[in-house]
Amino acid sequence: MFSKISESIKSAVGKIKFFDDEKSLKKALEELKKSLLKADVHHKVTKDLINEVYLETKKNGIGKDNFLKALQNALTAILTVEGPQGFVFSRKPPTVVLMSGLQGSGKTTTVGKLAYFLKQRNKKVLMVACDLQRLAAVEQLGQISKQIDVELFSDESGKKSIDIAREALERARSAHFDVVLIDTAGRLAIDEELMNELANLKTNLQPDEIFYVADSLTGQDAVRTAATFQERVGITGVVLTKFDGDTTGGVAIGIANQIQVPLRFVGVGEKMPDLEQFIPDRIVSRLLGAGDVESLAEKVSTVIDEKKAKELNKKIKKGGFNFNDFLEQMENVKKLGSMKSILGMIPGMSGMVSQLGDMDLENSKEMKQIRGMIMSMTKKEREDPELLTAGRKKRIAAGAGLSDQQVNRVLKQFKNASKMAKKFSGKKGLKNLQSMMGQMNAPSSKLNN
Repeated sequence: MFSKISESIKSAVGKIKFFDDEKSLKKALEELKKSLLKADVHHKVTKDLINEVYLETKKNGIGKDNFLKALQNALTAILTVEGPQGFVFSRKPPTVVLMSGLQGSGKTTTVGKLAYFLKQRNKKVLMVACDLQRLAAVEQLGQISKQIDVELFSDESGKKSIDIAREALERARSAHFDVVLIDTAGRLAIDEELMNELANLKTNLQPDEIFYVADSLTGQDAVRTAATFQERVGITGVVLTKFDGDTTGGVAIGIANQIQVPLRFVGVGEKMPDLEQFIPDRIVSRLLGAGDVESLAEKVSTVIDEKKAKELNKKIKKGGFNFNDFLEQMENVKKLGSMKSILGMIPGMSGMVSQLGDMDLENSKEMKQIRGMIMSMTKKEREDPELLTAGRKKRIAAGAGLSDQQVNRVLKQFKNASKMAKKFSGKKGLKNLQSMMGQMNAPSSKLNN
């Protein structure tokens, strides 16, 4: 996320890194200005940001540190508008959220992603299918419901959306749901019928939140349509979708400032876990190349049970990490979302994101072969890798469609990984890890070599 803008900021900082005169400051700001405009940041937002950075840097003294501090403050100010951040629950459940947007913006998928996000935080969520305009919308939400195991309320008997929504709210209150997400109808363009239906739902349901789902690939058009929805219906937050396909990222920088409604979430991939809260100070940290450890920690905490993590750590210390543990950890990785998204949160790793392309580590050929190999083992073999004799390895290779050499290579890698995990599990783990990271320079071998 924001890889292009981050690269531009790094380049601008380079112009002022070894100089402390006004000429170098103006060069840095001119390069930054061109990059922001190229990234589709609105011209007024860009102008205000550049002016603010210039004045603050001059005031505190021209230099790299003051320039970065001024840029951090200016970016945070532009991204922050009055209103809640992330997801806010009402005092009296259920929290009712009306999801709005044009057709093709990814609204229905976002309902599923938001439901998954909340479920991972132990919330009981009810999705409501009120998009009766698009024929496949109810069916799509039904498929998502099964995929993420979240209850769906729908009725295809010909009732109006307002009646379905009312019945859904009764169901949510009686069954003590924490959150109700209502998927509403969209159109290819803004029209009176769409606005009237949303206004009617708002009046009758009195939702706690109205989220507008915008397609980031439409650039400044996303801002204009969001502004219209804010004017006609009133929205409390924006969700930007398809951000993984938008390498510029400029619309996210300016949308909150332009319509004075906070940007709440950003969709960063196709999988259900690929939805991130948009917290301004954390986003600025990423833009400046410092990562977002706080968001990463939150994401990891939702998929790794603390009790299980302690048990696993004990097993690792005793050298008892086996293939069952490995499979379980692979499932946890799937829940974290795209590898690009995770790397973007790690300080100093954002530069690798552009190199990954559309790489899907969990579904790569190599990982599928490893999973196939493990599934070809007996229960006892998975629990105790030391049982794997030459004959057993041959049987496993045949069952997984691999060569004997490939199986031996994976087993060797697994053994080395177990030793490394044991080394890092003790009190000296962090020190050992830092030492290893400083010495690493050779690429790891591949299964298919």
